[in-house]
Order: sequence, then structure tokens, then C-alpha cells
Amino acid sequence: MRFSTIRARVAIVSTLFALALIGSVAVGTYVLVARGMNAAAVETAGRLASAADRAMKNSIAVAHERARGAGLDGEAARADVIRQITAEPPAAFEQGLAYEGSFSLYVAERPGDELGLVWSAGGPPHDPTDGARAEVVRSGAPVREFPGPQPLIVGMFVKADLGVYTTHLPIEIPGLDAAVLDVSYEPTAQEAILDGTRLPMYMLGAIALLGSLLIAAGATRWAISLIEDLKRTADSVDVGMLDIRLPEEGDNEVADLARSLNRLIDNLQRRNEAQARFIADASHELATPVAGIRGYVNILRAWGAEDPALQEEAVSAIDRESRRMARLCSDLLSLIRSEEQVEFRQTRYDVNAVCREVLANAATRYLDKRQEYTGPGEGSLWLHGDPDRIEEALAILVDNACKYTPEGGRVSLTTRRSRDRIIVTVADTGVGIPETDLPNVFERFYRSDLSRSQETGGFGLGLAIAKHIIDVSGGTVTVRSTVGRGTTFDVSLPRQRGK
Repeated sequence: MRFSTIRARVAIVSTLFALALIGSVAVGTYVLVARGMNAAAVETAGRLASAADRAMKNSIAVAHERARGAGLDGEAARADVIRQITAEPPAAFEQGLAYEGSFSLYVAERPGDELGLVWSAGGPPHDPTDGARAEVVRSGAPVREFPGPQPLIVGMFVKADLGVYTTHLPIEIPGLDAAVLDVSYEPTAQEAILDGTRLPMYMLGAIALLGSLLIAAGATRWAISLIEDLKRTADSVDVGMLDIRLPEEGDNEVADLARSLNRLIDNLQRRNEAQARFIADASHELATPVAGIRGYVNILRAWGAEDPALQEEAVSAIDRESRRMARLCSDLLSLIRSEEQVEFRQTRYDVNAVCREVLANAATRYLDKRQEYTGPGEGSLWLHGDPDRIEEALAILVDNACKYTPEGGRVSLTTRRSRDRIIVTVADTGVGIPETDLPNVFERFYRSDLSRSQETGGFGLGLAIAKHIIDVSGGTVTVRSTVGRGTTFDVSLPRQRGK
């Protein structure tokens, strides 16, 4: 299995994730259990120290009773009590308490003497920290020597060791300068619990890891099978066979991907059909003037030498058709250039000045139609963009308005500001566009029936070129029209710098 495949990467990621998840859960669980055992050991050590203190006081009281029963008093009674307490451990430390801890009694008979061990029960004496018993003698208060924070996680790999919990208790024995009872507790029960949880935790972790890997492998196999189905279907999609669609069953990410790819195929099919229509329409438009030229060439060959009038008519027709074909080729080149990935200039310019230039050029071309022209005011409206391309788009819109507006009609090119955009409006009082044709006016080679009936009718490329320029400039263009009353194009352009 190659490590670059999705299956391999998912397996690696799943394994690492499962190890991290199960490991963190296992460590967290063990640490919680270990802290619980540590707290239990502290509680048990405190309870054992309290029990030992009570047992010691009870033993001293019993020794006093025995001394009085023997008729002793004063120094003799105190000496007898000391003898009873220091001779051997009381019965409580040799029996019940001995099963839970170890006990050691240290005494100093006179001031200045060091504490010495007199007896121990339940185990060997605990070696205290330097000065711990002296601190008990000085303060008269118990001193605890409990283990500090333990590396609890270590117990997951080796035998648990919670340490020894020792409490040094001050004991008051009449006739002695000082006495200290060491109560030591080794939490063997808690350590046994920790040691007993290690193997089951390993086994549960291994089972959980194996189960998670099996689930991840099954999910990966299911996802990969869907992807492979998509791949097999996608491989069958050929340039000439765009009618194949990917399966979209299910409500998951793969089905969403299939739907996205199907939309892409639909778009490709539409573009392919549009390209085919474009080629067919271009061929048709070019074939018409070529057929006319060839027809008049045949007429010239057959009768042109004998009839000067016919010759003149044929030459004029050939000239007219050739100009028409040249205009079509020019429009096609303009359309191709407009759709190339050419970076538009970004410069600050006065759109009112551009509109006045466009309107002046149109008035010069259509001077014989004696139309009324209305332009923007004298002020300036500044925006960022490519003035040459915007001038080209506006010139197309104004030229169309002039073409389809009858003699004596009105053509206007006005501007206004709308928040952060500039609205350029091209309006005329021409023949108008039927409502059913409005959604298609920006398509290539599309001409409404009214425009087809005009002698000045173009090839249906101008509006497509204009819309593409405006779209690339970050603007929008909309059209509204009424048959017999005129047409209005609204161009919305951003004032700020675009992409």
C-alpha cells in the first residue's frame, strides 16, 4: 500500500488518533485512580495516628491505675508508669493496630538527652527527616511526614509505590522529659489496587484500539468505494459524451461531490453546445456574404463585359457584401479579444468625459438621421477602471440606440451617482425590443425579429461584447424596453478600484 494514497493516510491518521485518544483516556483514568488511592492512604494514615494516640493515652491511664492499685504514689508511681510504658508495646499495638501500621516510641529521660528508641511494634522503625522529632518536642504538636507529589503515571509501567506516611505524635508520660510516638503507614492495599488495574487497563486499551482501527478501516473502505465509483463514472465521461452523470444517491459528502461534478458536466455541456452554436452561427453569417459575392462574380463572368450597368451593379453588391463580411470578422475578433484573460487597466478617469466622447462620435456617424442627443452634465464623475474598455462598451450601446431609433428620434447618455457606484444610462426612442426577447439580448448572434428587419441590423455580437467588458470591470448591465417607445440600458460601475 502506497503511503501517498488516501487509504494509507487515513489508516495512519486513524491509528495515531486512536493511540492518542485511548492513551489519554487510559492515562487520565489511571491518574484519577492513583490520586484516589493516594487520598485514601492519607486518610488511613490520619485515622491510624488518631487511633494510636488514643491507645497510648489509654495505656498510660491503665498504668496509673495499676500503680495506684499496688499502693504506689509520688516518684514510685511515676517510675512504675514509666516502666510499664517503656518496657514493651501496649497490647493494642501488638494486636489490632499492628495489622495496619508500625509504631515506635522514643523517649528522653532528662532535659538535654537525645530521644532514644525504647520499643517498636508492627514493623521496623521509620527513619525520619532530620529534626522531625525535635520539632515535635519543641512545638508540642504532631508532625506529619507524608510523601510529596508522586509521578503517578510511572505506576502504569512498574510496580506502584506510594511511599510511607509517618506521623510523629507528642506523648505526655509523667517523669520523662519528652516522648514521641512514630506512627508509620505503608499503603500496600492501595498499591495492590493500582497494580491490579494495570493489566486490565492494557487489555481494554488494546481492545479499544483494535475496535477503533476496524471501524476506521470499514468507514475508509466505504468512502473509498464511493470515490472509486465516482472515478469509474468520471473516466467514462468523454469530450463527445457529456450526457453521462455521476450517481447522487445518499446524503453525504461524496454525494455532494457527485452533485457538484454533475453541475460541472452540465456547465461543460452547455458551453460545448454554445460553442457549437457559435461556430454554426458564425459559419452561417459568413456564408451569406460569400454566397452573394460568388453569385455576382458569376454574373460578371457571364454578362458583365457586355452590360456596363450590370457590371456597376455587381461591383457595388460585391463591395457591400465584402464590407459586411469584414464587419463580421471585426466583431468576431473583438469578441475573442474581449474574452481573453487580459488584465484591465486600473486608472482614475472621468466617466462623464468618456460619455461625451462616445456621444459625439455617434452624432457624427449618424448625422444624416437628424437625431436629438442628450449627454451628461458639465460636472465630473470619477471612478477607477479601464476607460478605453468602458468607452468601447458604451459605444456599442449608443451605436445600437442610434441604429434602431428612427429619423428625428432621441438618444441620451446620462450618468448619476448611487452610493458607491456610478449608473450610466443609455436610452432611446427607437423601435424597442419585445419582452420575450429581453432575456436573450446579450447572447451571441441573437437578434430580435424587429432588429432583423432593419437594413442596419448587425450580427448579434455587440451586446455580448459590451456585457463581457462590463462584467470584467466589476459592473452590471440591465435592459428594459417597450415596443414602439424605446429601450433603456442601465450600466452600474463601481467607483473604487476593482480587481
